[in-house]
This record gives sequence, structure tokens and C-alpha cells, in this order.
Amino acid sequence: MADTRVKLVLASASPRRLTLLERVGLAPDLLNPTDIDETPKKRETPRRLSIRLAEEKARIAHMAPQVTALGSGVFILAADTVVGLGRRILPKAETPEEAFACLTLLSGRSHWVYSTVCLIGPKGNKTTRCSETKVRFKRLSREDIQSYIKSEEWRGKAGGYAIQGRAETFVRNLTGSYSGVVGLPLYETVHLLEGAGYPILHTWMNSPSAMA
Repeated sequence: MADTRVKLVLASASPRRLTLLERVGLAPDLLNPTDIDETPKKRETPRRLSIRLAEEKARIAHMAPQVTALGSGVFILAADTVVGLGRRILPKAETPEEAFACLTLLSGRSHWVYSTVCLIGPKGNKTTRCSETKVRFKRLSREDIQSYIKSEEWRGKAGGYAIQGRAETFVRNLTGSYSGVVGLPLYETVHLLEGAGYPILHTWMNSPSAMA
């Protein structure tokens, strides 16, 4: 008998995104991370880059053999987060030097975090939402930055910091989506899934915690 149950694919290897999904009672049936070129295009804005990369991740995951093997009823969720200072796109820091440069730029200033979620439904229809969050850092001392770099929390993170760790103490003010800054805007994610017909409430009602 064919499996007609709906399935959720998360096109990411990020433990942060998986944790956020699980926090709202959603467990992906498959993790299918994608490997794409994330180099910004000429004159591309941070917001546009976030949208383009999320949509590209979803498109590639949609064509992956392990995803098509799941059959019908598959919902593919992809996301991308970009930190912008004006029109400037800050990198996902991979070296202490990159992290130091990012944190020096963000010190005492406001920046924007663009976190886009893209959903491809069972019929191939694509929907996208971009969360925009304004974050203001306190003025960072050299000791603040150097000690944070030693934590290694910044490695691979957009803008050179992870808000869900020690860097939360740098934040003077945040306007928008905290989960979006972490890596997956939950309001937009659940809204897209509900709009596409994914049984969010049914999933909640039949979760182990609901039946306990």
C-alpha cells in the first residue's frame, strides 16, 4: 500500500533550525542539506541574497533523489539568514579575523538580519517569506570581542555571532523575530506550512506531549 502520509523535509544541516522546528512540535521526516554557492551577486542587497539562497536550497532539495523517493505529500522547507549593515553583506565568519572584523563593524550600531523561509508544497507550488529584524549591539570593547572569539560560537555564523549564546549579552535592543536571528523565523514558517495545507494542528494534537 502506498504511503499517503504527508512528509516534511528540512533542507538544512543546521542543528539550530532543527531545534527550532522541534520546539514548535514539528519533526522533519528527512534532513536534506544542500550545498550551493552563497557568493552574493554584484549589487545584490542582503535581503535579496537571503531570499535567493533560500529559494535555491528549496529548489535543489526538491530534485534530490532521496526526496523524490518519499513519494507524494512532501513539503520541503529551506531557509537562509543574512546579516546586513546597510547594503553591506556580512560574511558567515570562518576565521577569527573575519569574526573580529564583523564584530568591530557591529559594535555600537544597529544592523538587520534577513531570515527567509521557502516552502515547496506537494504540488510543486513555491511560497517564500522574509523576516526582517533590527538588532542593536552595545559598544564592544576589544576584550569583549577577543573573549567572544575564543568561545568559537561565531564560527560559520552570519555576521560572526550566534545570538542564542554569549552574544545575546551584546544585544541592547531587538525589533522583529528572535527565532529569525537564530536561523528560522517560526511565525513565517508555521504560517507558510498552514497556508500550504500541512496539518500543523493535527501534528500538535498527536504529539507525545499532547497525549501524555
